[in-house]
Amino acid sequence: MPNSTKNTGSDTEPWQYTLYIPHDPRAVTICRRTLRLILNAHGLPHLAEAAELLATELISNAVRHTKGPAALRLRWADRILRIGAWDADPTPPAPPPRQPATMDAEHGRGLDLIRTYADNWGWYPLTTADDDSGKYVWCELRAA
Repeated sequence: MPNSTKNTGSDTEPWQYTLYIPHDPRAVTICRRTLRLILNAHGLPHLAEAAELLATELISNAVRHTKGPAALRLRWADRILRIGAWDADPTPPAPPPRQPATMDAEHGRGLDLIRTYADNWGWYPLTTADDDSGKYVWCELRAA
C-alpha cells in the first residue's frame, strides 16, 4: 500500500493567527509554544528558533511594561513571517540603546535583539472605534 501521508502545511499560502493573552507572565511561555506549533503545522519549523526569540521579546515587553491584556499576532504572506504584539498602552517602545546591552544585562536587550535578528521591525499606535488605544510592535523574518 502506498504511503498516503499528506503534508497539510504550505509555505506559499498566506495565513494569520491572533492569540489574546491575559496580563500574566506565564502567557509568554504559552505564546512561544503556540508559535512553534503553528510554524510546524505550516511546514515552517526552520523559522521556529528565531521566531520564538523575537516573539518572546515582543510579548514579554507587552506583559512587563503594561497593565492590561495583550495579543500575539502571526501573519505569513509572500514568504515573510510577521510577528506582532499588541498591548493597550499607547506609549512608544523605548528606542534600542546606542550601545548594545551587555550579555549579562537583565533589562534593555529586547529591542536590540529584535533589531539584530529581525529583517525589519517597527511599531504604530492604535485607536479603536471605542476610543481604546494601544500600540502594535512588529518584526519580520524572511524565509530563506
